[in-house]
Amino acid sequence: MRRTQKYAAMTKDAAQHSRWTFYEAVKVVMIPRYEIRLAGSGGQGLILAGLILAEAIAIYEHKFVVQSQNYGPEARGTDSKSDVIISDEEIDYPKAINLDVLLAMNQKALDANFLDLKKNGILIVDSDLVKEVPTTRLISLPLTQIALEATNSPQPANMAALGALAVFTKQVSPQSLAKVLEIHIKKEWLELNLKALKAGAKSVKKQLLKTPLGNDRT
Repeated sequence: MRRTQKYAAMTKDAAQHSRWTFYEAVKVVMIPRYEIRLAGSGGQGLILAGLILAEAIAIYEHKFVVQSQNYGPEARGTDSKSDVIISDEEIDYPKAINLDVLLAMNQKALDANFLDLKKNGILIVDSDLVKEVPTTRLISLPLTQIALEATNSPQPANMAALGALAVFTKQVSPQSLAKVLEIHIKKEWLELNLKALKAGAKSVKKQLLKTPLGNDRT
């Protein structure tokens, strides 16, 4: 089955067997919120990235934030995700169920989480590790390569992703993220992570100027 056909079949099945309860649906309607999911594998630093993102928004952007995380019993190589829910009002339902933005750092993460992205949601992928995508509402960036070129290491690809998220979503500034990095990252690794953060922010600005987002999820 072709990948587009597979997603169509999955979408139909999800509509017939919705995971939403009435309670969940009402909560989303009542309180305006913005949902971001960072998804990938253990060892890619997405749990840390989610915590930094949530803390920067709460402290420096003065918004309500709920952050949650999920990962396998063995950290490295297993599925990993971090959800960040943002609102101008108090958040009384903490689950992310209608994503505005999905960051997928590998193909498996995209396949597992794509159906949680809302109709007009935006997909951001690491094009070094994601080769097949089901939507044109897409920002495709070589995040691993961006980190490598900026720091001589692929390790801070998570920080490159945070920089890209900050510029695209406008929910937090790269400067706010940098302040939180200074709290959580050891001094000897701080400069490397800041370089990756700045490189990711710069790359998404160039991408948005070059390629407008499509709208194929009607």
